[in-house]
Amino acid sequence: MSKSVYKIIEMVGSSPDSWEDATQNAVKSAGLSLRDLRIAEVVTLDMKIGEDGIGTIFRARVKLSFKLLSD
Repeated sequence: MSKSVYKIIEMVGSSPDSWEDATQNAVKSAGLSLRDLRIAEVVTLDMKIGEDGIGTIFRARVKLSFKLLSD
């Protein structure tokens, strides 16, 4: 039987354009230093609103899993 071990981390991506872009930014950032990314689960979506009510930043908290071990 094959054995595998996965690690789950949580990251927050941001974007001035959309929640989708914020999610992609988190995944792309993780991919720079992690191999074998498997699953991205969006946990929370929120927005940071600028002091003047303009300049909203979309944020996505994402759980990412990646493979540590397999045989």
